[in-house]
Amino acid sequence: MISYNNACNRLILHEGLVLKPYRCPAGFLTIGVGRNLDTNPLSVKEKEALGDIQSGVTADEAMYLLKNDIKRCEKELINHISFWYQLDDERQYALVDMCFNMGIKRLLCFRKMLNAMLIGDYRGAAKECLNSKYAHDVGMRAQRIARLIETGVWTK
Repeated sequence: MISYNNACNRLILHEGLVLKPYRCPAGFLTIGVGRNLDTNPLSVKEKEALGDIQSGVTADEAMYLLKNDIKRCEKELINHISFWYQLDDERQYALVDMCFNMGIKRLLCFRKMLNAMLIGDYRGAAKECLNSKYAHDVGMRAQRIARLIETGVWTK
């Protein structure tokens, strides 16, 4: 997996950083860097570390949550993607980003994309990434992720 600093910076680019609780476009209560509190509530450890977040969090606290979310996504991907360790760091990040955005269950529905990645058909995988509601919903983010899947090179 790429460095947490790179992953954090990229997810901030895609998600933004908002220190006060807000409703995302899908209506979910969110804070920090896209932390969906409805589907991914604070853990006991996070509650102890942050306390009451109703009035907001600091940038450092938002980064703490983000790193925990990245670690969670990475664990889910290791458990569900049989070829995870065969992927280079950049393609691993692409899947982390997609998992972060839509959750592991929805990501696993990208069967054609994942099967193409399994056999190293990154051009086909990128095409499948873009041939989706996800791509329609997230626009430029999907373009970046598909390009990353195809080339293995991050570009803004």
